[in-house]
Amino acid sequence: MRDNWRKWSSRHVERPATDEPSAPAAGEDHLALARESLRELLQDDRVPASVRESLAEDYRQVQAMLEKLEHGHIHIAVFGRVSVGKSATLNALLGEPRFRTSPLHGETRSADLAHWRQYDAGGVYLVDTPGINEVDGEARERLAHEVAERSDLVLFVVDGDLTRSELDALRVLARYRRPLLLLLNKADRYTREERALLLQTLERRSAGLVAPGNILAIAAEPGERVYLQVDATGQETEVVRRPPTEVEKLRERLWLVLEQEGKSLAALNATLFAGRLSDQVAERILATRRTLADSLVRTYCVSKGVAVALNPLPVADLVAAAAIDIGMVVHLSRLHRLPMSRSQAGALVRTVIGQMALLMGTTWAVHLVSSALKLGTGGLSTVITAAAQGAVAYYSTYVVGQVAERYLAQGLSWGAGGPKRVVRDILANLDRDSLLAQARSDILARLRAG
Repeated sequence: MRDNWRKWSSRHVERPATDEPSAPAAGEDHLALARESLRELLQDDRVPASVRESLAEDYRQVQAMLEKLEHGHIHIAVFGRVSVGKSATLNALLGEPRFRTSPLHGETRSADLAHWRQYDAGGVYLVDTPGINEVDGEARERLAHEVAERSDLVLFVVDGDLTRSELDALRVLARYRRPLLLLLNKADRYTREERALLLQTLERRSAGLVAPGNILAIAAEPGERVYLQVDATGQETEVVRRPPTEVEKLRERLWLVLEQEGKSLAALNATLFAGRLSDQVAERILATRRTLADSLVRTYCVSKGVAVALNPLPVADLVAAAAIDIGMVVHLSRLHRLPMSRSQAGALVRTVIGQMALLMGTTWAVHLVSSALKLGTGGLSTVITAAAQGAVAYYSTYVVGQVAERYLAQGLSWGAGGPKRVVRDILANLDRDSLLAQARSDILARLRAG
């Protein structure tokens, strides 16, 4: 699934902001690839149940997106500050008062959705969201961002020059990499010159975030005006009327974008979200594997430390140590679903041991000295000396385990610095004294219990 996502997004995610939408190209292929990616993500039986449960809401969103793609639905979300006319903009597009509008702050309490039936292709839905600066704004702003993230196109509504909070929000939305239309609403309040100046200012401030052709002036709910009406007798009467809405340019722009890019927009949105969830799943699985791997490595460390401590022959100590290290690496490789043969694991262990010998020559001297001391002591001192030798073995196996874990987590790769860099980094980040003390404690506890 990740390969499909990279193949699709590499061609389309980095699309620059241009004045005109790109020409339609293989929209059906994009949808098919996106649907395939979502199905693979949902049906991947390699994901542990615990990880799937922790990401249950995200999986629900993926399922909803898959259904959305299969039905050919496209979502257009409106975004902006309180009382700039977000709901009024959607009502003007719909041609009916579907969304609630009010001069009071906080009228839109949660995301709402309506079918835009005027668009010929059908399946287009308009999504209203709370203002980004309402009372209890943090939760509502988060909701608005989530809606925008899951929508295919975003209408960012302002009623004047961009404020700092609006510009910050616009930058955040631009990171979601879906088309943005910046709408100067309440344009009827400005003179022709003021409107032109504001549009120029908005274009300058949003450069690199919004394509110039996607910056439009609208009047979703023009203010009432007083007209002088003269009857047949010449009698003048003042009449209060509301001028018609000015959203035709917006409607035409949306239709053009949907006509040329609608299918690709839906595919892009779904694929980006699936990619993010795939990354989250990978991170959770990696974290779970790290926890299991750490427990596994510790178990092998104790086993090797005890085996070395109990074996009275120095040469046999080394043979037992190598066999345990190889077994540990084989076990770790299976945990990462990258199974290695014992010969491959042995080669990896020899590589790590070789690098440790170069970086920690004195450790191996201590290991051999401890072996000799163990043969010449008796009673409790034998146990203490054996534990000291076992602690060194425990330490070396821990290093081998950590290095092998890094190598496996990187997909059987040492990275740019090679094995020497990996071993050096692992050694540098270990508290040697604490680990040796813990090793002696664990080994002594096992020896006395046995």
